[in-house]
Amino acid sequence: MSSVTAAAAVSDPRTKRIVLVASILGSGIVFLDGTIVNVALPAMRKDLHGGLAQQQWVVEAYLLTLSSLLLIGGSLGDLLGLRRIFSIGLTGFGVCSLLCAVAPTNNFLIGARAVQGVFGALLVPSTLALIMQRFPEAERAPAIGSWTAWTAIATVIGPLGGGALVQLASWRFIFAVNVVPVAITLWLLTRLEGDERTPGHVDIPGAVLCTAGLAGPVFALIEQPTYGWTNPRVLVPLIGGLILFAAFLEWERHSPEPMMPLYLFRRRNFSIGNLTTLALYAGLGVATFFLVLFLQQVAGYTPIQAGLSLLPITVVTFLLSRRFAALADRVGPHYFMGGGPIVAGVGLLLLARTNASADYVSQILPGVLVFALGLAATVAPLTATVLGSVEPGHSGLASGINNAIARVASLLAIAAIGAVVANAFANRLDTNLAGHRLSPQAAAVVVQDRTRAMVTTVSDVPAPDRAEVHAALVNASVYSFRVSVVIAAGLAVLGGLVALVGIENPRRKVPCTDCPGGALAAGNADTVRAPQTREPEPVAAGTAK
Repeated sequence: MSSVTAAAAVSDPRTKRIVLVASILGSGIVFLDGTIVNVALPAMRKDLHGGLAQQQWVVEAYLLTLSSLLLIGGSLGDLLGLRRIFSIGLTGFGVCSLLCAVAPTNNFLIGARAVQGVFGALLVPSTLALIMQRFPEAERAPAIGSWTAWTAIATVIGPLGGGALVQLASWRFIFAVNVVPVAITLWLLTRLEGDERTPGHVDIPGAVLCTAGLAGPVFALIEQPTYGWTNPRVLVPLIGGLILFAAFLEWERHSPEPMMPLYLFRRRNFSIGNLTTLALYAGLGVATFFLVLFLQQVAGYTPIQAGLSLLPITVVTFLLSRRFAALADRVGPHYFMGGGPIVAGVGLLLLARTNASADYVSQILPGVLVFALGLAATVAPLTATVLGSVEPGHSGLASGINNAIARVASLLAIAAIGAVVANAFANRLDTNLAGHRLSPQAAAVVVQDRTRAMVTTVSDVPAPDRAEVHAALVNASVYSFRVSVVIAAGLAVLGGLVALVGIENPRRKVPCTDCPGGALAAGNADTVRAPQTREPEPVAAGTAK
């Protein structure tokens, strides 16, 4: 089986430039599509009709397949070749983007988004794994810092670009524009030579169990505000999904070639890094989802204004990610991974001061800037730490696991906190209107709006009741938004505390002048990185390793 040797792969500056640009573009469109839809959700709701549940599903269908299949994507890249899987993922992602652009109904759009996530799962692990494969160890931290900065820009610039497209053209263009970066990246991949492979098999049963295990609870959490916890439509998928996810973990524990080798989590920095990822990205997903909805549906921001509100995150992340990556490479990631999420959490907590006017300079900008600083300090050191805790030959798998956990965090958090927000909105609305006599028509509108959350439209309410209902809806919306960002802040801070307690600075190698051939000698724990040794993988019964 043909392969590219590490020496050949890292000796060509042209190859490294192509790999870095292709990796940034490829992963960028996947991350962009995870956030660009947020700013378009109100426009989609008006065009295709639907409430909060349908808005959540447009986001969640994509995150569900993306997160549950990222592990398979990482394994396929290692087994069949990173460049090949990268190309397949790009092609499928482009086709699904066009299907989303022409979606005639909510269900069609949700289905296309789900398939789009499948192909996105092939892209992301391959991008970071290509960097680990084609860059020498000394150049990986700066390369990962560049990847982090540019992909973070794609994540945050999504609402900005999406807002412009929605306001100036149509929400459908947020999907159609994906064709351009897809075509450019496919062309760049044709300029690469060779494709390293690692023998093995694909864990199809694990992928099926993981997807079903996540889908059940997500469905239950999204539909719970409408049907209630005791309704079989909620209870059955919730319990069934939890059972299937437990079966997934058991399968992975006994499978000879699992898609998520559980032994990796015995490595301290790998497991703690992924726990930090889980908490931080849960907070990030909740905050960005509800902030963009609140600014448009309650505060009256246009799509462009809502997108621009997050622009400082792009600027700060771009300017500081490489600097924080370099600092963490020199002094260790411990305090960056611990302090960064805590700072980000403080930024999210500042957003809880927001009222219905949502004045940008005094209420939104301070929190966004502080959050951006914490995020920039965290992401590059976190990524480098997780990938550096495994052998380069398994970097695709490690990348897949870490990215899967990040997407699962957003997936479950938006669903779970969405249920909390919807219930908080409904309860506050009931409290606001308790004791008020509304006309039957106004009461019917209120009953419908209880399940939508952060909706303040009162055009269907009779004029005598309009001001009263509008004030109640606005108050309930502000309250439920504050609930969402306080929870998001708590999640981010939790991630930082986990890292402070658990992350160890890797030991660095130093030249040994007395060793044969300039070998590396051990020093103290703060200055020496011991050569990483692979823990034994599970071996099937009756086989020798």
